Amino acid sequence: MVEYQTINAQEFKYGNNNFIEVARKKVEDNEFISMSKGYFTPDGQKRYKGGIGFPDEAELKQFIIETLGSI
Repeated sequence: MVEYQTINAQEFKYGNNNFIEVARKKVEDNEFISMSKGYFTPDGQKRYKGGIGFPDEAELKQFIIETLGSI
């Protein structure tokens, strides 16, 4: 099984027990950005519902930033 190393992560909590996490991760020699959605269980543990990952490329990050800002 592949092991991911989280380099940096930030989380935004919303609703009763939901969160969105944006993180920079590393697997072997490749770094990528991940965006995940999840919730907290009654005992406070994180559970992930889904997510996406994409290469850590400046042009792609700029596209996402501009698109989110214009919607």
